Order: sequence, then C-alpha cells, then structure tokens
Amino acid sequence: MPQNARVDVVEYGSRRLLIVAGVMLATVLQVLDATIVNVALPTIQGNLGANRDEGTWIITGYIIAAVIVIPLTPWLQTRFGRKRYYLAAILGFTVMSALCGAATSFEAEVLFRIMQGAFGGGLIATGQAILRDTFPPKDIGKSQVLVAIGAIVGPSIGPTLGGILTDNLSWNWVFYVNIVPGIIAAGIIFAYLRDPAPARSVSVDVFGLVFLGMGLGSLQYVLTEGERNDWFADPSILGFTALAAGGLIAFVFWELYGAREPIVDLRIFKNRTVAAGAMLALTLGFTLFGSIVITPQYNQTILHFTATLSGESILIRALFILICTPFVLVFINRFKINPRILLIVGFSLVSLACYLQATVTTSSAEFWTFWFPLALGGVGFSQLLAPLSVAVLSSVTGADTAKASSLLSLCQQLGGSIATAFLVTLLDRREAFHQTILAAHIPHASAQVTAHLGQLAAVVVREATTLSYADGFLALAAASALFIPLVLLLRTKRTSGPAAIAIE
Repeated sequence: MPQNARVDVVEYGSRRLLIVAGVMLATVLQVLDATIVNVALPTIQGNLGANRDEGTWIITGYIIAAVIVIPLTPWLQTRFGRKRYYLAAILGFTVMSALCGAATSFEAEVLFRIMQGAFGGGLIATGQAILRDTFPPKDIGKSQVLVAIGAIVGPSIGPTLGGILTDNLSWNWVFYVNIVPGIIAAGIIFAYLRDPAPARSVSVDVFGLVFLGMGLGSLQYVLTEGERNDWFADPSILGFTALAAGGLIAFVFWELYGAREPIVDLRIFKNRTVAAGAMLALTLGFTLFGSIVITPQYNQTILHFTATLSGESILIRALFILICTPFVLVFINRFKINPRILLIVGFSLVSLACYLQATVTTSSAEFWTFWFPLALGGVGFSQLLAPLSVAVLSSVTGADTAKASSLLSLCQQLGGSIATAFLVTLLDRREAFHQTILAAHIPHASAQVTAHLGQLAAVVVREATTLSYADGFLALAAASALFIPLVLLLRTKRTSGPAAIAIE
C-alpha cells in the first residue's frame, strides 16, 4: 500500500457505537465550555481578584486560541495522524480543565484557558470528520445528526449547568466537570479509533501560520473588546483592526500564491457548496450563540431570574433540539428529503421564533412566557446543522473532508463572535435611543411628575433596556431570514443508490 493511501475506516456494531460515544463526549465538552463559564464569570473574578474588564479575558483568551487552531486542524491531522492529534487534543483539553479549576491566580487562570482553547479548537471539526468516515456513505445523515446533537445542545445547556454548579458547589466545578468525561473519551479513542491515512511529514508553512494567527487573533480581539473600548475611538482597537485586515489579506495571498504546501487550503472555496455552506454556518453561529448571549442578560437584568432559572429557560430550547434532531435523520435517510428543504424550513422557524421572542419581551414577563418561542426555535435549530453538514461533506472526499469540517466549525465560531460584538453594540445604542424617545414623552412641567422624577428615570431606563433586548431578538430574526437564499446555492441531488445525497 502506498505510504499516503487512505484506508477504509468504516466501523460496525459495538466498535462504531463506542467511537460515536467518544466523539460525542469530546464534542459536548468543547461546546459546553464555550458557554458554561459565562454564568460563573462574576464569581471567578471575585475569587481571583480581577475586575470586570480583566475577567473577560478568561473567555476572550479561550475563544482567540480556539479560532486560530480550528483552521489548522486538517494540517495537524496530516502531520501527526488523525488519531494521534485527536487523542492529544482531548487529553490536553482535560488536563487544562483541571488546571483551570485549580488555578489560584488570575494570570494562571487566563494562561490555562488559552491553552484549553488551543487544545479544544479542533475537537468539533475532527470529530465531525471522524464520524463522516466511520459511517458508510449511505449513513452520512446519521453521522451528522449525532454531531448536531452535541454541537447545538451543548451551548444551550451550558448556562444551566454552569448556574447549578456555581450556585450549589463552586466556580471550580465548571472546569472539573470536564475531567471524567474527558478521560473516558480519550480511553475510547485510544482503544478503538483507526486512522484513515498514516501521518506524513509536511513542511511547516511558517508565514501562513504567522499571518493566520495575526489575522484571526486580532479579529477576535476586536470583536470581543470593541464595544467595551468604544470601538475605533480606542487606539488599541484601531491597531488590532489594522493587524486583522493586514494579516488576513496577507494570509489569503500567501496561501494561494506563495506557499508550496499551504497550512490552510483555500482552494476548497472553489466548491460552491462549501462556500455557500460556510456562509450558512456563519449565520447558524450568529443566531445560535447570539440568542445565548442576550437571553441570560435579559432574564437576569430585567426579570431578575437567578442564574439557574435563567439557564433553565434556555434549556427548554435545548430539549426540543434534542427531541427533534433524530427526526431529521428520518427525513434525510428514509424519506429522502432534500437537505435544502430542511434548511429553508429550519432558518424560517428560527427567524419566526426570534420574532415571537421579541414580541413577548417585556419588563413584566414570567418564566413560561417564552416557552413557545424557545420550543419553536429548538425545532428550527434541529433542522440546521445536520442537513448543512450532510450537504457540505457530501460534496467532498478524502482529505477535503477534514478541510470542509474545520471550515464549518470555524465559521460557526466566528458567527458567534460576530453576534456577540454586534448585539452588545446594538443593545447599547438602542437603549440610548429608547431612553431619549421615552424621556421626551414625560411632561416635565407637571409638579406631580417633578416630585417623582427619580422613580420615573428608573422606569425609563428599565423599559428602554427591555426594548433594546427586543430589538436584539428582531435583529436575530432578520439575520436568519436574510441568508435563506444562500441555501439554494447548495448543489445536491437524490441518487438511485443507497446514498441519500450526492453532488451534481
């Protein structure tokens, strides 16, 4: 067999079940950690003596490291072998989780979180590629439904689990909770996973690595810190924006025209389905993580929910995702429904759910006020990730599978980062706008009003803030609807063979 030949790694029976269990555990760990820490952040800051601005680096450092590593995963799999890289990533993530929980200083916590993000960055993309190759072609829908369950449900249960652990144990447990599942996942992968191709020595694209790190790292910093530092009024944001633009432009030109063995193969964008799928993955990340950003803030700031209760409201959506996602497998495999139809329905339902959420966003809402929009959103999200992955991964073969899956993972992460930056800015701007409008309707000349100006001011601020959250949900609804036409660019057709999906 030639040194670089790929082998058939399709598995059956108990071996496949164990590999699926290991991959799903690793996937859930990575996506869970993207949101579980948010709820515990105020407690972590207090215990480690950090102020609010410093404390955000516990989240920012993790995301920046993950974003840089995600597009490198195909190269890392080629250089070290898929199994060896994936096992090292799981073990590294688990060890860093333990160190994050045991950290006694703020500086150590940030360092360990950066390293945790670096190890965790490639877990979803690699796991997606593993399941794509572990199942036979006719079951590609089944493999991606399993990925979707972990990748979409995980962020939704993160706030709930984080609130429960922080309220009832301590903040340390939002990290310690990863240890046992991480060890189990690593043991399964070590014992049962096979490599589709042997590792081979490839040169290190030093310039590509530098440009990528500079571009994506700077971009993530700008997205995360921009609103807090008043965007381009702050020299650091202006400088990092220039670095991001310069780094990404240089990266694209170098990878396309300068690198002999590019660390990221951008030519995969010639595949129209991959290019359209990347934009749809960005939209999915925008709406999924965007709603997770503003919902807890609204629940706790306006409705005064506890961290646990706020997390439980998001859990309603997660439960409907979990219940409905398996039905997507039936739609794809048994009824041979075109993934484009499922994606159009899914994005439409998510858009409608966000719109309905906006209509019931008031300062006097109760826990069960939102159950229908959340449930509807869960049904919609259940029809997005798996059909999108099926359409995109069906358009590639061999080594391109890892490239396409890492691209989808990167775009979802960037979509979440863009959503966070956009919504934080939108909330700030719209709150000021609504305060101005509401205050203009108060008759200041009235003696009765003048005597209660303090109380009125508090009411104006509360209602203006509430209206800004409603605007945020409307923005998510618009984003979901705006990109639906991109679904039509996915080139899929039904085949007469056992595979449900093929590319034209």
